[in-house]
Amino acid sequence: MSKQGGRNYNEDVHGHWHDGQYIACIVADGAGGHGGGDIAADTARSVILNAFAMQPRMERDALRSLLVQANAAVVARQSEEIKLATMRTTVVLAVVDLESNQLVLAHCGDSRAYVFRDAKVYARTADHSLVQQMVTTGMIDDEGARVHPQRNLLLSALGSSYEELEITVSQPIDILPGDVLLLCSDGVWEPLGDALFEQSLITAPSPRTWLHELDELVRANAKPGYDNYTALTLWTYSDEVVTQISPLE
Repeated sequence: MSKQGGRNYNEDVHGHWHDGQYIACIVADGAGGHGGGDIAADTARSVILNAFAMQPRMERDALRSLLVQANAAVVARQSEEIKLATMRTTVVLAVVDLESNQLVLAHCGDSRAYVFRDAKVYARTADHSLVQQMVTTGMIDDEGARVHPQRNLLLSALGSSYEELEITVSQPIDILPGDVLLLCSDGVWEPLGDALFEQSLITAPSPRTWLHELDELVRANAKPGYDNYTALTLWTYSDEVVTQISPLE
């Protein structure tokens, strides 16, 4: 799901790649205006997925390298036109190994990855932002961060000099049947929060209906002029359940 929200155009992108063993999913949220944000996001998506497809791997250093390569590509494109000079993009990448049943998350900025288990948040990326630092130090809680006036102040994004770049790659996460992965831009998690994610997931019969429910919740809870919003979800099943699911599910 990717919508422009209350903005003039959509600077979010998403994508995925898979073979018999690996699945790579990505969401990127561009910024910079004048068309630059969508170029930065699309550049990051293309570089990361193409490089991963050339050599699919789960090692944390390899995934970090993908984001470093994407950052270099965005920086290189900034010099092409004056209007692109300040373009940036957040990015969140999830890689699943279907043989080991493990997941690794890599991100830069405040686009997030969530892992839900039994419809509860089991794991979540931590934003590279000022308000996340405030949460970490106990100054505010997660709900306070969602409405804080400086919630959009990022400490890192692709399109920055290497010295300013902060990338986080998770330890491998074991995946169980029934786990749900969600990648999303801040246009989704900011108006909703963890509680609405969990409540809507409990009653959702399929990935498609859950994304439809999230779409409606964003439009109902977002403020006028609200941000682009993008979500990509991956649901896991046991082999026995998969044989009973229609192709559309």
